[in-house]
Amino acid sequence: MKVLVIPDIHLKPWIFDRAEEILREGKADKAVCLMDIPDDWGMELCVDKYRDTFDRAISFAEAYPETLWCYGNHDVSYPWGKLETGYSPYAERTVISKFDELKDSLQDKSQIAFIHRIDNVLFMHGGLTAEYVSRLNPELLDADIDEVLEAVNSASDKYLWNDESPLWYRPQYKDVEAFRRENFTQVVGHTPVKNIYEKNGFISTDVFSTYSDGRQIGESAMSIIDTETREYEKVFVR
Repeated sequence: MKVLVIPDIHLKPWIFDRAEEILREGKADKAVCLMDIPDDWGMELCVDKYRDTFDRAISFAEAYPETLWCYGNHDVSYPWGKLETGYSPYAERTVISKFDELKDSLQDKSQIAFIHRIDNVLFMHGGLTAEYVSRLNPELLDADIDEVLEAVNSASDKYLWNDESPLWYRPQYKDVEAFRRENFTQVVGHTPVKNIYEKNGFISTDVFSTYSDGRQIGESAMSIIDTETREYEKVFVR
């Protein structure tokens, strides 16, 4: 299956427009969104921007009902009451209520989670390492992969709100291999990068995030990954 990866949003509803163009052209079978829908530089007072971005995400979910959604740290910071860079107390109620709308728009509540697996590819916001799996439960190191993912997806904020969790981990900064790299490739966002690239079993895709002055950090591209071969290609967008 060919899957379009929608990287971190951060109040840029137009990213969904580009994703729709790619899907309409038949370049991918379905999409996975790595989320971080809310928050961006200096947007704390722009509640309408939060509302409009969530409404665009919801309309995308309705138009492409097989889309999978992966929670990011900015997403859960609101319901969990965890302050994050760019957190907007003014948009707090809007974010929480719009997340409920997004979840209600899905065919199945399981379509939104911390980690999703399609064939031989794992999708998540940060990244999953053997060290974290062992910290969660050492017995999971030898468990079936779906049992591992279920444990992560059902973990509390105690285990997920830390730098080593699949919500926060930054493989771009560490020379550590992805969990079960020999069998699975991980597609991640969270850390802004200049180019989509693969290293140590992680494919990093967060290229649309910006500097504080609004300049885009990375190339204008999304990735499409073949979930059986684990090979990916870039699709450049306007």
